[in-house]
Amino acid sequence: MSVQIKLIACSILLTGMIGLAGCSSNNEAGNSESQATAPTETAVTATSEPEVSPASTPAATAPETAPAATSSPTETDKDSTSSNSQNSDKQLKELLELAKKGKVPGVKYAAHTGLIDEVEADWGKPDQQESAGKGIYATYTDKHVVFGFNKGSLIFDVRSSDSALQKLTLKQIEATLGKPDDTKVNGEDKIYTYQANDQYQLKFIIPSSTGTVDHISVFSEQDSFNNMAG
Repeated sequence: MSVQIKLIACSILLTGMIGLAGCSSNNEAGNSESQATAPTETAVTATSEPEVSPASTPAATAPETAPAATSSPTETDKDSTSSNSQNSDKQLKELLELAKKGKVPGVKYAAHTGLIDEVEADWGKPDQQESAGKGIYATYTDKHVVFGFNKGSLIFDVRSSDSALQKLTLKQIEATLGKPDDTKVNGEDKIYTYQANDQYQLKFIIPSSTGTVDHISVFSEQDSFNNMAG
């Protein structure tokens, strides 16, 4: 009997030990599974935040509109400058061609060939007439024209102060006609002379106070010395 009791007791103890070992193993496995899943949830949470960030940055569109505000005026200025340059170039070339004929724009009477008597018959008496140097100068104010003529009534100087001429600068003149053949100073005026041909000179009179042309002169120098008694 004692032997059987001992065997039964040993069997119960062994069964109990096996049960405890199984519980311990299950607990360790459960902990292991819990630790393995935790980083995955954290990773998902961490990566979800940046998806919202770009949508909340409207400042990214601002630089796209900035260049448009500054580029348009620049292009307009360039076009305007180019247009003005072309206009002055054409105007100056026309002045030189007329000067080769002794004329200024809008006036049919030429130096070296025209007579002041013809002008007076057409335009009437001048608003002002006075002697200057070796000649006489007749001023027609409304027409912005002055004629210089000698005692033989031959016109040797035709001057124009038309407003279209008074926008020209020395820089524009030199850009088209080159450096003047002669430069003189008369008071505050500077006189820039170009030899149009053997007969005529084209002069630009520019006051230092404005920097733009006051008037032009087409001048026949040889006729200015003709002082025939009239």
